[in-house]
Formats: sequence, structure tokens, C-alpha cells
Amino acid sequence: MSLPLEGLSAVVTGAGRGLGRAEALELARLGAAVVVNDYGQPGRDGSGEASAGPAEQVAAEIRAAGGEALAHTGDVADPGQAGDLVRLAIAAFGKLDVLVNNAGILRDRMVFSMTEDEWDSVIRVHLKGHFNTTRIAAAHWRERAKAAGGPVYGRIVNTSSEAFLAGSAGQPNYAAAKGGIVGLTTSTALALAKYGVTANAICPRARTRMTEDVFAGLRAPDEGLDPLAPEHVAPLVGYLAAPAAARINGQLLVVHGGMVAIVERPRVQAKFDSKQETFTYDELDALLTPHYADRPPGETFAAAEVLGLKRG
Repeated sequence: MSLPLEGLSAVVTGAGRGLGRAEALELARLGAAVVVNDYGQPGRDGSGEASAGPAEQVAAEIRAAGGEALAHTGDVADPGQAGDLVRLAIAAFGKLDVLVNNAGILRDRMVFSMTEDEWDSVIRVHLKGHFNTTRIAAAHWRERAKAAGGPVYGRIVNTSSEAFLAGSAGQPNYAAAKGGIVGLTTSTALALAKYGVTANAICPRARTRMTEDVFAGLRAPDEGLDPLAPEHVAPLVGYLAAPAAARINGQLLVVHGGMVAIVERPRVQAKFDSKQETFTYDELDALLTPHYADRPPGETFAAAEVLGLKRG
């Protein structure tokens, strides 16, 4: 019996630790040959010297389990190095079939205290990093589809966050980047569908180096799998990368601890029409102020309220 991803190749960025590591191991377990990418900096804020160690270690784990894997230590936020990553997969395995974008850093600060560098660096790694690899992979699939005269196999799984859905007061850069990733994903899904490629995004909740502060008060159980273990997220990534998920495109899914929630696109909550050519201030005051009268001052709408989820 063949494995779901047998004969396919994959790239996973930020795969030296945490979620990316679990995802790379899962793709390999399902039969894919994997290029494990990680820049290898020790600080979750992107500080410290880059190192080949994390990527090499995960690639070695895959090979030790009988899989096929290579390590790549480039910075995906750099267009040239992102291109090298995709081209490495193509050169090593003949083609690229699956791209999982996961690389990211944190530089948390309230919006009134955030520096330009703290903003730019997070947007660069998360959003630009996703774009860089996606652009090169998309061009590869488009060229292959033209040569084949029809659709080819391609899967993109991007990593957003509930910080985008529910807001995160101390992470304006991170929340903005994760919201941008959703926009990039849906645009990419529309652009590449005719070539046979799907693009989806996940909002994972897991205990990793990136979230050690968020979940500091939630101790892992003494026995059994931690509900916040990255291993709860990896199976969804493996599924979205597989042929079985061919009809899933342009979707956003929240995943953690044995739960998957499919997020709807925003819907109109209420609609008001002006009784004249255009609204006046008094008319808007008469319509909108009562509509929000029951909402406590300062409370914001969050999609997570609809899902019944708390931010993670």
C-alpha cells in the first residue's frame, strides 16, 4: 500500500524546531522527500548567529527513519536564498510538489512603543518570507503546467495565526503579517487554481519557542501527549499536502489539540441604507450608535468569538 505523499517532494521553512519540525517529520512519514529549511538563529526574535544545526538535525532524523531529506540553511526573507531553496528541491528531486511556509520571528511591543525595525523585521520574515518562496514555486508550477499542456500537482500550506483573527495587543507587527499571509494565500489560490495548485492557510495553536510566554501558565501533562504539542498540527498539514485535499483551496483553518475549525470569510453583520442621496452625520449617528449600544467601551469584534475560541 502506497503512502499518501509517496513520490512527492516538499519544502518546509522554519523546520528546525517546533511546528516546522513536526510538519517536516509528518510529511516524510507520509512518504514525501523533504528539504528542511531553517536559518538556525537561536533567538526567537531572530537574534544570534545562523547555524546549520537545527535543519541538519531534522533532516538526519528523517533519514534515520528511512526517509529522504536534505537541509537548507538560507534566510527565506532574502529573495535569492528563497530561490535557492526551491531550486534545491527541484534539482534534488526533479520537481517541487509541496511548499509549507512556517518560518517566523517575534519582536513584540505595544504599537505606541514599537520601533520601525521591530515592525520591518517581523513583516520581512513572516510575510515577505512567505511571498519569496511562493513566487518561485508558483513560477515553477506555471512553467510545468505549460509544458504539460494541463494542470500539475502543487500544494501550498501557509502559516497564519489566531493573532490575526482575534487581535493581539502586544503584537501589531505579527498580527499584521499573519493577516497579510491570509490575503497572500487567497490571492495565490485564485491565481494558481487553473494550474492544479492549491493554497491554504492554517492558524495553529501549539507550545513552541515562539509561544513560550503565551502558554507559560499551562503546564504540559505528566503523561500523554500535550494538548498543545505541535504534533496535533502536523497531521492537518500532511493532509492538505495530499491528493485527498484537491478540493480544498483558499481556505483558513484553525487547528490545535485534536480540533480543526474551518473559518468562513467575513460576512455582513448588518446593513443600513441612507434615505437620501448620501448619509449625513445625524443619520449615521441614529443608525450606528444604537447598533453598538450594548457593546462595552473598548471591546472589539473578533472572528474568534464566532468560533468560540480564545486567542492562542
